[in-house]
Amino acid sequence: MTKWWTCVVFMCAAVLADDEWREVRTAQGPVRGRKRPTEDIYTFYNIPYATAPTGKDKFKAPLPPPVWSETFDAVDEFVICPQAKSPWDMLMPKNRVVKENCLIANVYVPNTKEKNLSVLVIVHGGAFLMGSGEQLKGTKFMNTKDFIIVTFNYRLGIHGFLCLGTEDAPGNAGMKDQVALLRWVQKNIASFGGNPDDVTIDGYSAGSVSVDLLMLSKSAEGLFQRVIPESGGNLAALAIQRDPVEIAKTHARKLNFTNVDDIYALEDFYRKAPLELLLTPDDLFDRTDSIFKFSPCVERDTGDGAFLTESPLTILKSGNYRKVPLLYGFANMEGLLRIGFFDIWKHKMNEKFSDFLPPDLKFDSDEEREEVANKIKKFYFGDKPVDNDNILKYVDSFSDVIFAYPMLRAVKLHAEAGNDQVYLYEYSFVDEDIPLVPHTNVRGADHCAQSMALFDGKNLTQSDESQATPEYQNMMKIIRETWHNFLKTGTPVPEGSWLPAWPAAGADRAPHMSLGERLELRGALLAERTRFWDDIYQRYYRDAVPPPKPPPRPRNEL
Repeated sequence: MTKWWTCVVFMCAAVLADDEWREVRTAQGPVRGRKRPTEDIYTFYNIPYATAPTGKDKFKAPLPPPVWSETFDAVDEFVICPQAKSPWDMLMPKNRVVKENCLIANVYVPNTKEKNLSVLVIVHGGAFLMGSGEQLKGTKFMNTKDFIIVTFNYRLGIHGFLCLGTEDAPGNAGMKDQVALLRWVQKNIASFGGNPDDVTIDGYSAGSVSVDLLMLSKSAEGLFQRVIPESGGNLAALAIQRDPVEIAKTHARKLNFTNVDDIYALEDFYRKAPLELLLTPDDLFDRTDSIFKFSPCVERDTGDGAFLTESPLTILKSGNYRKVPLLYGFANMEGLLRIGFFDIWKHKMNEKFSDFLPPDLKFDSDEEREEVANKIKKFYFGDKPVDNDNILKYVDSFSDVIFAYPMLRAVKLHAEAGNDQVYLYEYSFVDEDIPLVPHTNVRGADHCAQSMALFDGKNLTQSDESQATPEYQNMMKIIRETWHNFLKTGTPVPEGSWLPAWPAAGADRAPHMSLGERLELRGALLAERTRFWDDIYQRYYRDAVPPPKPPPRPRNEL
C-alpha cells in the first residue's frame, strides 16, 4: 500500500512539473517557459531575437540571433539596454542587468490548446531614451485566452539613434531592432501557437511613435496587420531628428570632443567611446523645445537596409505605404507630462516664448520667429502672462505641440491617402484617485492614461486593481474589450457589440469616440486648436531630411 501511494505521489508530481513548464521548438533551438503563479499564462522570457553589434560596431543594424541545441531556459534575467539615469528609474526592476547585447523578447502565451492565436506586439515607451519591454505588463488583458503578447527591448538614446549618415553610424539602429523583432515573430510565433498573419503592433509614448513609423517603413511592410499608437505620432517633432549631425556634434562637445566638423573624426569618437560615457543624462529630459534629441531619423538611401529614407510627411502625402486599420488617439491632458516644470517654465515663457517652439518650424528671420511665437502665446494665454490662473492653457499648449496636433494632422492625411480604417479617440476618464491639476479644481487624463487602463495595475505604483474605484475598474474593462475587439477584428466596435457604434474618421478628423465617464461618439476633435496649428504648419513647417552625404573617406582610413 505504501509503495502504491508513493507511485501516485511521484506520478502527480511529474504531471504538475510537466504542467508548470512548457517547451517549444524555435528556429534557434528548443525554448522552455514557465507557467506564471498568478495567471493561467506561460511566459518565455529573455529569448534573443537578434544580436546587437558591440564595440566599434555598436551603431550598426542588428545581426542574426544565436542558435543552440540544448534547451534554453527562458527565465527572466531582468535584462535592459544601456540607458541614461532618468526621473523614471522607478519603472525599472531593482535587480536589472544592463547589457550592450540587450535584444531580447518575452512571449506571454495563454494556457490553451488552441492554435493560430492572434499576436499583440507591444513597443515600450520612454522618449527613445529609457525603458524596457517589461516595464508594463498586459497579463490581465489576456484573460480571453485568445491572443499572445510579445514584449521586447530595443537600443536606446545614442546607442539606438545616433544618425551620422556614415557607413558605421547610418542611423535608426533602434528602429532596425524593432523590425528584426517583427521578423523574429514571423519566423517563430507559430511555435508558440500564434498566427504570423494575425499580428497587431501596439505602442505607448515613444512606442506609439515607433509603431506609427513602422507603418510607413518599407522594411516592415507585411509584418503586421493592425496598428495601435497610444499617445505619439510619426509627425511629432520628437519623432524625427531635424538635424541629426548637428545634434551629434553638440553632444560630443559636451563630452569634451572638439573636432566635430570632421565627420569621420566625429564617427570615430562615438565608435570608440564607451556607452557609459555617451549615455549621460545631459539636458535630454527638460528641453523646452519638446524633443529628446536622439530619436529616429530620415536616413541616406544607400541601398543597404535603411529603415526610413523619406520623411513621414512625404510618405503620408504620397500615399505610398500599406494602409492598415489604426486605433489612434491620446489623452485629453497629455501636457501634464510637463507639469513638473511649470514653476520654472512659466517665467521662461514670459521672458522668451520662442524658446518653446519645436524644431520642426523654420523662419526666415529672428523677427518672424518672435512674431509667430507671440501669435502662439496669444492663442493660448490671450494678453495675460503665463501664470497659475491659466495653467490649464499651459497644459493644452504642450498637449497640442507634442501629441494631439501631430496625430490629428496625420488623421487628415491618412483619409486623403485612402485609409478609411482610422478609428480616432480622446481618453478623458478621471476619478477621485486622480490628483487635481495644481492651482485648479480640475482633473485631467495624463500622458498615456489610456495605456495605464489597458495594462496591469491600478497605476504605476499600485499593482492591485481591486484597490481602484468601481468607476475605474469599469473603464479598464471597456478599454480592454475595445482593444481586444480591434486586435481580433480590425475595428474597436464590431457588429453585435454592446458598445456604441464607432465609425472611422474622415479627413475632417470626425467622428471621434470620447472615452470618458461614458462613451460618446462626437464630431471633429479639438477643431479650433487643430485649425490654428494647421495654419502655422502650412506656413512654417520644416520637414526632415537625411544627413548630408559625407565626403570620401581619407586614404589612410580606407
